[in-house]
Amino acid sequence: MIASGTYANVNGINLYYAVHGVGRPLILLHGGLFSSEMWGPVLPALAERRQVFAVDLQGHGRTADIDRPMDVRLMAGDIAALIGQLGLDKPDLLGYSLGGGVALHTAAQNPDKVGKLVLVSANVRRDAIPAEMLHQQAQVTGAAAEFMKDTPMYQLYQRVAPRPQDFPKLLDKIGQMMAHDFDYSQELRGLRMPTLIVAADADMAPPSHYVEMFKLLDGGLRDGGWMGEGRPKGGHALAVLPGLTHYNIGMSPLLAAVTLDFLDGAGG
Repeated sequence: MIASGTYANVNGINLYYAVHGVGRPLILLHGGLFSSEMWGPVLPALAERRQVFAVDLQGHGRTADIDRPMDVRLMAGDIAALIGQLGLDKPDLLGYSLGGGVALHTAAQNPDKVGKLVLVSANVRRDAIPAEMLHQQAQVTGAAAEFMKDTPMYQLYQRVAPRPQDFPKLLDKIGQMMAHDFDYSQELRGLRMPTLIVAADADMAPPSHYVEMFKLLDGGLRDGGWMGEGRPKGGHALAVLPGLTHYNIGMSPLLAAVTLDFLDGAGG
């Protein structure tokens, strides 16, 4: 259900996005090495109730790379500029993995531009990722491109990227980004908009990490109360989705269901 899209020139980058449906605006931000096409299985459900803007982030999908590091804080600036250029009135943001980091920083940097926030399989600290996964991430370099030719990520990139030959460069930049330590606890704690933390029950980090993120948002600290009076003060929520992993949660009908329930709840 990926419609033909268009481009917005923001911060010197030609940012691709496609629009689906009608309703309150919802911006979708995909994971690393993916593109907006990853949302195909959940787009119909989301676009039934929302006007969806599916973006290809820097160097991914139909958005060509530019000469700057791959950094979630810089990409957040792209999304904020896109919101301004399109004149969107406090769109909601849904970000998965890398896109979750971009969504978090977009909201933290621009609290008055974002309605509600959904962070899917997005880790707030690098040390929450198990050591064996960090070791795998260290193998992500341009040299791995040859071994990825049978993967959906490589094949999609070859089909849609403006410069298909740049795939090794994308791997290099993603690898460099993942090698840097990070801790975005302060940014998360400071969020002023209702935020839903979503994780798979077998995600990249253990479920306890996503509970910890919820605690930073005043969640899970007390009984919720008969009337919900003990729920987090900011309208935040947590969903751990069963039977899923970091790699298929973005395509699950359960993700669409919990996202829409949260977005359409009080204040949605």
